Amino acid sequence: MNAEAVNPASPGPVPPAATGAVAPAPRRKARPRIDLRRLGRAALLGSATRSRGGLPDAIGHVVEAHRAHHPDADLDPLRRAYVLAESSHRGQMRKSGEPYITHPLAVTLILAELGAETTTLTASLLHDTVEDTEVTLDQVGEEFGAEVRYLVDGVTKLEKVDYGAAAEPETFRKMLLATGNDVRVMSIKLADRLHNMRTLGVMRREKQERIAKVTRDVLIPLAERLGVQALKSELEDLVFGVMHPEEYAHTRDLVQENAARSDDPLTAVADEVRGVLREADIPAEVLIRPRHFVSVHRVSRKRGTLRGADFGRLLVLVQEDADCYAVLGELHTCMTPVVSEFKDFIAVPKFNLYQSLHTAVARAEDGQVVEVLIRTHQMHKVAEAGVVALGNPYAPPSEEQSTGDGERADPTRPGWLSRLLDWQRGAPDPDTFWSTLRADLAQDREITVFRPHGGTLGLPEGATCVDAAYAQYGEDAHATIGARVNGRLATMSTVLRDGDTVQLLMGQDAASEPSREWLEHAHTPAARIAIQRRLAAHPEPAPEAGEAARGAVAPEAQVHPEAPRPAPGTAPTRPASPDVLVDLPGATVRLAGCCTPVPPDEITGFAVRGGVVTVHRAQCAVVARMKGAGRTEIGVRWGESTGCRVTLLAESFGRPHLLADLTEAMALEGAEIVSATVEPPDRQRVRHSYTVVLPDAARLPTLMRAMREVAGVYDVSRAQPQPTGA
Repeated sequence: MNAEAVNPASPGPVPPAATGAVAPAPRRKARPRIDLRRLGRAALLGSATRSRGGLPDAIGHVVEAHRAHHPDADLDPLRRAYVLAESSHRGQMRKSGEPYITHPLAVTLILAELGAETTTLTASLLHDTVEDTEVTLDQVGEEFGAEVRYLVDGVTKLEKVDYGAAAEPETFRKMLLATGNDVRVMSIKLADRLHNMRTLGVMRREKQERIAKVTRDVLIPLAERLGVQALKSELEDLVFGVMHPEEYAHTRDLVQENAARSDDPLTAVADEVRGVLREADIPAEVLIRPRHFVSVHRVSRKRGTLRGADFGRLLVLVQEDADCYAVLGELHTCMTPVVSEFKDFIAVPKFNLYQSLHTAVARAEDGQVVEVLIRTHQMHKVAEAGVVALGNPYAPPSEEQSTGDGERADPTRPGWLSRLLDWQRGAPDPDTFWSTLRADLAQDREITVFRPHGGTLGLPEGATCVDAAYAQYGEDAHATIGARVNGRLATMSTVLRDGDTVQLLMGQDAASEPSREWLEHAHTPAARIAIQRRLAAHPEPAPEAGEAARGAVAPEAQVHPEAPRPAPGTAPTRPASPDVLVDLPGATVRLAGCCTPVPPDEITGFAVRGGVVTVHRAQCAVVARMKGAGRTEIGVRWGESTGCRVTLLAESFGRPHLLADLTEAMALEGAEIVSATVEPPDRQRVRHSYTVVLPDAARLPTLMRAMREVAGVYDVSRAQPQPTGA
């Protein structure tokens, strides 16, 4: 059974390590915390004591909080759930000596205050009955329906008798799988853990720390991802008090000292903001939001000495989205904005549903910076309650939840949860699952990358092309050989940024093996587990002496060995070049090597020393410099000759026989290779440079297309204008 006890000496959330400390000042106006001891005594009376409406007196506070969010809710399931829970848990006591029913009541009250709907509250009242009493899941289902049965089953722990040391990780695996179908499972678990953390004081120190560590590593990141900031903030403070009692006490003292000050800069700025918005005729509510202890501690470590404005932020609540931007405009016009602090999470919401405008203004008197959050009332509700505010995912869709084709837009299955459920199937054992889960949840930011032909991929910050490949193709990603990021060729180790466009380049061999180096660049559990499984199933044989590394291409000589060479005893023929007519009699024409112009490129010429005219493509970067240096521009134009000499640049990924295949393709198009260079491979990427002669310049596009079609070649271009040289 859940044995964390209510501390009879403290009805509020006093961190266990701060025994005897003064409770922190309340962070916002709210209903006073319920006296769970009084509720416990009322619970002993069971269903005999009734309040108005025929409801047990013990759940009156739950009903009051529930009706505040759902005025028309049917309360009969709550009444029946309480009666069953109270009678089932009767005689069971928490370690503090309180009746056990106080725990499900407190958990249900937490969820009711967040706005959870009736089904969630019903399951919350019953969440420990199957685990700790003789009540069965079938009985719950018969009495309350399939939804409540599913939620109760989702949060029911697996027996240590059956699973031993694997009970905890396997319980979380089971819970996450249930959350994948219904996020209300995790909302009940989070509220359950919050109440247990509030009442952790009677536990042994070792158990306090063990529970706090799991809360820190798993539950708090899940609360963040589900957007339930109200639970996340309090959980962080409670864990802080257990894990770092001295720093917690110091932070508590700082908060209390600031609360005792008479000159609060936040109050002064709040009054100023109210005046600005009143003059602009923008209806708004301006509140002061004190930071929770962990937030104050972080700011203290970042800035050193704290000033009054560092202990909280201003929250501006309006009715419509457009009003948010109107408020922002007024503040930035009438006050001094700190532009670097502006963030728009309305246009681009966070992956956990959070929406708000963030900005900051500086006080004229002392330069203190005051952070300001601007959001609608609905955004604020979602910011506090996250997925809890979404209600019942099984309910008929409302207009805003419906898509154009009649299907429901389900916000309760975010991308991070889908990825988590995908990789957990490949975790071979509970230890791997447990350690990988903690590592995955430690990545607290998400980016979105785009596919070139539509669609997006959600990835954790720091993800690479390796991660994108396994997120898009799963096990088929083993055949990936490279990528284009924002149109440019990139290696698999390239770190992606939010908004990048990623095109993954697949090899021809479906039985390809991933590179062992990919493990160093895999940031997501899905990629790491898939690579490890493949490498374990197909270990690489020891390389033979002299064998080149897989996929590598040796550097070539300046002249490719397959390039045509003159026969012995014969004079080499000068390669053909296109005919250029110059408006300077007797001048010698030289085609610029920086841009290699060919017909029908637009061209221009410049006179240089020795009666030579260099011919450039009109858009070459050198042209502007030549003009700026005062060089004489000479009129040039193409003559009747159609032959051309051009330098082509190719980029590819190394593979055996690549150069032979590439030069064969060029020869089939009638290209005469004058010279070729191949740079040493860089992480499997190889750059080639070929100077070729074509009998007809019109065949150049066909040649470049044929080169691109060679397997492993992903970019072919003309030599680009260089920043130096003429």
